[in-house]
Amino acid sequence: MTNNNPRDATDNELLIRHLSDINQRWVESMEASGYDSCVILAGDESLHFQDDQGPPFVANPYLVQWIGSAYALPQSALIVEPGRQPTLLLHRSEDYWHAPGRIPLHLQSQIDLQVYNSSEDLLVALDQRTQNQQTAVVGPSASGSNQPLGDANPIGLINLLAYQRATKTDYELDQMRAASRIGARGHNAARDSFYAGASEFETHLSYLGASRQNEHATPYPNIIAQNEHASLLHYQHHDVRVPDPLRTLLIDAGGNEGGYASDITRTYVTPGDDSVFGDLLGAMLDHQDNLIDAITPGISYLKLHEQMHRQLAEVLTKHGILNCDAQQAFDAHWTEAFCPHGLGHLLGLQVHDVGGQQTTADGQLNPPPSNYPTLRFTRDLEINHVFTIEPGLYFIASLLDGLRERKAPVNWQLVERLLPYGGIRIEDNVRVLADGCENLTRDAFAAVG
Repeated sequence: MTNNNPRDATDNELLIRHLSDINQRWVESMEASGYDSCVILAGDESLHFQDDQGPPFVANPYLVQWIGSAYALPQSALIVEPGRQPTLLLHRSEDYWHAPGRIPLHLQSQIDLQVYNSSEDLLVALDQRTQNQQTAVVGPSASGSNQPLGDANPIGLINLLAYQRATKTDYELDQMRAASRIGARGHNAARDSFYAGASEFETHLSYLGASRQNEHATPYPNIIAQNEHASLLHYQHHDVRVPDPLRTLLIDAGGNEGGYASDITRTYVTPGDDSVFGDLLGAMLDHQDNLIDAITPGISYLKLHEQMHRQLAEVLTKHGILNCDAQQAFDAHWTEAFCPHGLGHLLGLQVHDVGGQQTTADGQLNPPPSNYPTLRFTRDLEINHVFTIEPGLYFIASLLDGLRERKAPVNWQLVERLLPYGGIRIEDNVRVLADGCENLTRDAFAAVG
């Protein structure tokens, strides 16, 4: 079959190298863990209580890494064995209720493809293939008969696999760049919708339309927060009413390409607003630039997180929100009430990707300090790590009450004026290079215009 799509042709070359690299990772990890074979389960669909419908199926990311999200069908499995071509047992039922799943014909040169209409027949083939072997099973527990015998998610193997996922192959980087462009198109449309006076719900629809994703395709539920809703870190609603007055928009929304995610946040203030919030927004953009400029291989992400709080102390004191010097604000931990989340997290097959607190492949951890309990990423940075940089500044009443109790030198009159604006978050996705970083997010915005 002739491939007339240049991007698909490029992907095919990258994909072949990717599958070779991933296969080598798995084989080495299996051998180090004492396994002859590994079965990667897709997982199964679930239903709501007393219902014949359920949530959208989300496949095991370890299978998606091999075959992509479009082909990781429920109850399917991939067998990996040293010295043999990986085998995909694809469960593809056909009936008159739903369209049958797609078959990854483009993988046939790299993966032995076997298609089954019956989950029972698939299980028989799986049992026959893994008989008399020390087998590891990686993935969620499958329902019914699609549960092969073997060690379920052995921790030693899982640690090895999770640690390696932080380092992206060229194919994965290509997918994530595409996911970034999808997100950038949606963000531009959402910004324009907000500037035109749209509600959260209307802004959400603008994002979906421009990014050409439905709500089940986005890598996570869109956060579309106007005014004080922007102080809720994972605000989950889409208000159909436009607030009066309309002050701010915080949009945290991403794109999905082949199972790989982008995770982008931008904050906007209504044109003509002359409050101090606009000055704070400009300062936060500079704040993020300085953090990105500090990225280099070998630096601890925890140190970047601490730098975020030192710089936030400067923003808060310079703009009169805290009436003290920046060092005092940092030492007293007052900045933490204005940004209670971590600077960022690993990104890839999952939005909050695994392995962020592992210091070694065998599972040793570097948990975050007690005053930064939500920090998901504490590793030293390595080339081809991809993660988010997302400093924030929020006006959260419950956290500010704690500062009042501690008698922190807060300019409460100014804070009262800023509470209706909610907060600011600026989030980019970056890749570590030998010298600095590649900013996938800003490159995407530049590409889509």
